[in-house]
Amino acid sequence: MNLSQIELLRILQETRFNLSKAADKMHVVQSAVSRQLQLFEEELGSPLFERNGKKLTALTPLGKRVMQEVAVIHLAKQNIQAIAADFLDSNQGTIHIATTHTQAKYFLPAPIQRFREKYPGVRIYMVQAAPEQLIDQLHSHKADIAICTEKVAEDAELVTRHCYEWHHAVVMPKNHPLCEGELTRERLASFPILTYSFGFTGRSNIENAFKNQGVELDIILAAADTDVIKTYVRLGLGVGLIAGMAYDAVADQDLVARDLSHIIPGSITKIAYLKQNYLPLYSQHFIEELLLAAQRMSPC
Repeated sequence: MNLSQIELLRILQETRFNLSKAADKMHVVQSAVSRQLQLFEEELGSPLFERNGKKLTALTPLGKRVMQEVAVIHLAKQNIQAIAADFLDSNQGTIHIATTHTQAKYFLPAPIQRFREKYPGVRIYMVQAAPEQLIDQLHSHKADIAICTEKVAEDAELVTRHCYEWHHAVVMPKNHPLCEGELTRERLASFPILTYSFGFTGRSNIENAFKNQGVELDIILAAADTDVIKTYVRLGLGVGLIAGMAYDAVADQDLVARDLSHIIPGSITKIAYLKQNYLPLYSQHFIEELLLAAQRMSPC
């Protein structure tokens, strides 16, 4: 057994057991891949893959268990490489951030700008996706850090850190009836609602705040992007329930925003990363910059 054979197993799983694609990724001929797999299975005394002729079709029960250890070894290899790179130069590297549109546009610009001033040698790559996809990005090692409100607290394999708390607001055109008077659940629910898609930007808090009080919202449009919601509010389709920080007093001066913290509980944006991943020093400092930015946002 050697590391090349273990890497072969990982690549076979990554390529859905395609021997030809695995050979291409390892820069060897297919016959060499088949031979290494045969030697490995002979050493273990049992097949790791079910076969249909020469084609690999699935993992055997032993193969599934071995693959769990292969994932651990691969993670250790990545950690060793990250530790060595950190030791040589902790000011050079790449951070892959998985986040949502709201965080990318309204929270991250200031901390990223300050971080880049301190670490100009660190490249930042950002992936915007749904919260459940952000978690997948962490587990597939396509992202180092995830920043979002929904889902991350449900995963036991993640370290999660409270970043900041925020509240929703209702936005409407000027002279709309909701611009004046007391805001209640019942009054809001009497108008068509535009808000976030399920799983995005505290949508679960919005749902619970009304359903728990027996009030039903007429949600006629849902989107992942706050700017899309505001666009259709401007068209007069209804009022928008958005993250309060997504209202820009300059860019949105044609709209009126009113705080809903007395109706919808606060939402918490979290920073998440895999427990077993080694975070380089610059990544740790980036997280510190996020937490400092969160402190600056606090009314305290």
